Amino acid sequence: NVYKPEDILKAKVELLSSTSMVDYTGELYKQLHGVEELPAEFARKREEVIAKLMESEKKTQHIREVIENPEVAGSLRQDKMQNLKILNDNYQCTPEMVLELYNYGQLQYSCGNYGGSADILLHFSILSTDAELTLSAMWGKLASEILLGNWEVAYEDLLKLKETIDKTNFASPTVQLQQRVWLLHWSMFVFFDHPKGRDGIVDTFMLPQYISTIQNACPWLLRYLVVAVITNRRRRNMMPELVKIVEQVLYMYRDPVTEFVEALYVDFDFDRAAEKLEQCEDVLDNDIFLTRAVDDFVENARLYFAEVYCRIHKHIDMASLTKRLNMKQEEGEKWVVKLIRDTRMDAKVDFKANAIVMNPSYNPVYQQVIERTKALVFRSQVLNGAIDKRGSAADKKDAKKQDPKQKRGQQRPARRPADNAVAA
Repeated sequence: NVYKPEDILKAKVELLSSTSMVDYTGELYKQLHGVEELPAEFARKREEVIAKLMESEKKTQHIREVIENPEVAGSLRQDKMQNLKILNDNYQCTPEMVLELYNYGQLQYSCGNYGGSADILLHFSILSTDAELTLSAMWGKLASEILLGNWEVAYEDLLKLKETIDKTNFASPTVQLQQRVWLLHWSMFVFFDHPKGRDGIVDTFMLPQYISTIQNACPWLLRYLVVAVITNRRRRNMMPELVKIVEQVLYMYRDPVTEFVEALYVDFDFDRAAEKLEQCEDVLDNDIFLTRAVDDFVENARLYFAEVYCRIHKHIDMASLTKRLNMKQEEGEKWVVKLIRDTRMDAKVDFKANAIVMNPSYNPVYQQVIERTKALVFRSQVLNGAIDKRGSAADKKDAKKQDPKQKRGQQRPARRPADNAVAA
């Protein structure tokens, strides 16, 4: 109930009018305008699409029959040039036929036949030597798998596409940045529908090049990274790094999800954090990707809230804590007792005073020094090795720049002790 049904229907018709899904668009057009007959342009466009399909199907019939043969598929190798040579010499499949596969796959996608489009674009990607068209075919294959709901295959295609984008030398850094922006947005469909998606989004979004992409081009995606980290208990160790990223991006983007992290970990403002946590439920409930993660997020966000709150306070009023967590008194008391038991927190509940008494433990000074300096030796070795390597590289470079005559003079063998005595 966020948008009017009429507006959604109108948006669908506008979106599909640029595709070849004429029949489906026509049905939506009838619903939108309340008519029984379609304008003549729909019939004309339908005939054009059918003609294009028949023509493209005829052009690719031979090569499709060849590559769909199991014996031929088994003989193909990693070397694309060799594959094209084998197909051309043995089966009369020319590079023009391979290019026609791309056009046919694109047409199938435009018609809504995503299964056929995925298969054809996969064959094209294996055979084509055109890097730009191959990358475009990989995008089309990923889109087809997403629209089919094949999340396992889509997850694999997403990883392959990510690897290709990272390794490709684009014409300019801006092009690569744009490709990464698209990849992050498209990955949302896969990550929030795949069983391992919450691990995948953390592993991908937290890479330096993609953190930089988010900060420079699409800071609104930070909301999804925050939700993925908070709802994934196995990634609790990522929270300090996440807080730094949120703090860096807050000047250009903020919403209740990121502001919850800011209030809790940056400002330690628990009243504001409780307010933002309550707002987060509405935000997540109206987000197409996060609507299924509302309960997990609220439960884990309460755990983080209670953990930070208990670290700072020694004597905690139970009623005050449950109110901040937006829970009823009895429910909140049971939740807090369960939290202390599950996390083995060094605390006890004073039921008479209706309070939690914390027993804070502090590391001795010498232990803190050990923890802070335990990696110092390793860092020093790495730094020393890097300096030596750079110094040796500079010496070799200087040696190459020396005059050949001077180099020959330096390479003259030194006199033996006997020769020195004779000379004296």
